[in-house]
Amino acid sequence: MFQRRIQTYLGEFVYGGIDGIVTTFAVVAAAVGAGLESSVIIILGLANLLADGFSMGISAYLAQKSEQAMETDLRFKKEPIKVGLATFAAFVLVGFVPVLVYILDLIADLELDNQFLLSSILAALAFGGIGWVKSYIAKEPKLLAIAETLVLGAIAASVAYFVGNLLERVIN
Repeated sequence: MFQRRIQTYLGEFVYGGIDGIVTTFAVVAAAVGAGLESSVIIILGLANLLADGFSMGISAYLAQKSEQAMETDLRFKKEPIKVGLATFAAFVLVGFVPVLVYILDLIADLELDNQFLLSSILAALAFGGIGWVKSYIAKEPKLLAIAETLVLGAIAASVAYFVGNLLERVIN
């Protein structure tokens, strides 16, 4: 029963997790590209994580309620509140990964010189993990799903980094 319940909401986990890692890593990459301090990266990263995660959860909840209102076959009924919570939880859990290095550095005073590199490695692992889970949902080859998720995440982060870097030069 527990496994069936997990499978029921696995799609929401993948959806929330991918969006969480993409958006939070993009915020971190943009902030690094702009040369912002670690404290600012933590503030922006966590603010984005909670606000966007809440927005995703509410959106998933409302979408599920709307879908149920139109459905006539309720055999596969999902509870909208659980859909929203699964999306929010995945967004926050997976999206926390790129900010983790900065928070640990702040708390433990590690004085790391390569925070963004470590954050990128952890984000790549998270992208790979979500891609692996996505392969089960999409019923596609594992390596293809992992590669696709990694490449799309890298593109999003690269765009954010270069936009942050460009805007920092234009503004300053």
